[in-house]
Amino acid sequence: MEKATEISAVIARHVSKDGLHATPIERLTLARSSTVTMPMPNVYRPQLCLVAQGQKEVTLGDRVFRYAPGRYGIVTYDLPVTGQVVEATPAKPYLCLFLDFDPVMLGELASRVPAPHGTPFQPIGKTVSDADPDLLDAALRLVRLFDDPASLPVLGPLAEQEILYRLLAGPDGARMRYITTSQGRVAQVGRAITWIGQNFRERFSMERLASEVGMSPSSLHEHFRAVTALTPLQFQKQFRLQEARSLMLVQDLDTSTAAFRVGYESPSQFSREYRRHFGEPPARDIARLRASPDLAVLA
Repeated sequence: MEKATEISAVIARHVSKDGLHATPIERLTLARSSTVTMPMPNVYRPQLCLVAQGQKEVTLGDRVFRYAPGRYGIVTYDLPVTGQVVEATPAKPYLCLFLDFDPVMLGELASRVPAPHGTPFQPIGKTVSDADPDLLDAALRLVRLFDDPASLPVLGPLAEQEILYRLLAGPDGARMRYITTSQGRVAQVGRAITWIGQNFRERFSMERLASEVGMSPSSLHEHFRAVTALTPLQFQKQFRLQEARSLMLVQDLDTSTAAFRVGYESPSQFSREYRRHFGEPPARDIARLRASPDLAVLA
C-alpha cells in the first residue's frame, strides 16, 4: 500500500481536475474523479489499469471486478464493459493510470521471457489482481519521470518495458501472451472480436462469423463466452449502442439517425434497448452526459 500511496501522490501533483489526462508518455493516461459516478458503459482496449487511490467496479457480462488501491486490471481484447467509481471524495479522489499495451514491445518481450508455470490459465479477456511490489515499483518509476522530463525519453520506454515484463513473468503471463499469438482457440476468438468490431453495423449469423474465423458455431459460441462473458450477438449489440451514443454526443445526431447509422432498422427497438442498457432514454442520457462530460471518460 505504501507504493500505491506514493503513486497517488505523484498523480495528484500532476492532475488537479477530474477526467482523463494525456501525459508526455505516449501510451500512458491518468484519471481522476473527486466524486463517485453512475455506471457508465464503455469499450476497454488492451491495456493495464492500476488504481492508486479510491475504488471502482467494472462489469463484464455477468462478472464484476473490484479495483482498490494497489490492484490492477488487464484487458487483452476490445471489450464492452460498464465502469463506476464507487469510492472518491474531493479530499481523497479516485486516482489511477492506464497504460495501453504496445503490441510490438510486448511481442518482443514475450519471445524472451519464459512463460510462468503452475498458474492455470483462464481465457476471460479481463482480470483484476493485487499488484506485487515489483510491479508497483516499476509503475512508480514511470510516473516519477513526470518530474524529470529530461530523462523521460530515455527512461520512459525502459520503465514501460519493465511493467510489461512484470506482467509477462507474473500470474497473468499466459493471458498477456495471447495478445501476441495467432494460434489457438483464444486467438480465434480474438479475430472474431475484431471482426465484430469492424462489422457491427451488419446483420450476421453464428455460421458466418464461425466461418470467418475457422471454427464451428458451437465451439465459437462456447469459447467466445468464456473470453468475453457475452455471446457474439450480445457483444455486437453493446458495440452498436455505444457507437450510437458516441454519434449523438459528439456529432449531435438525432436518435433515429444514430439508430440507422449503427445498423438498427427500428428506432423504437433502438430506444428500448438503449434505455435497458444505459438506464435512460437516448435524449435524456445525452443531456445528462453533456451536463457532466467527465462521466463518460471515467467509466
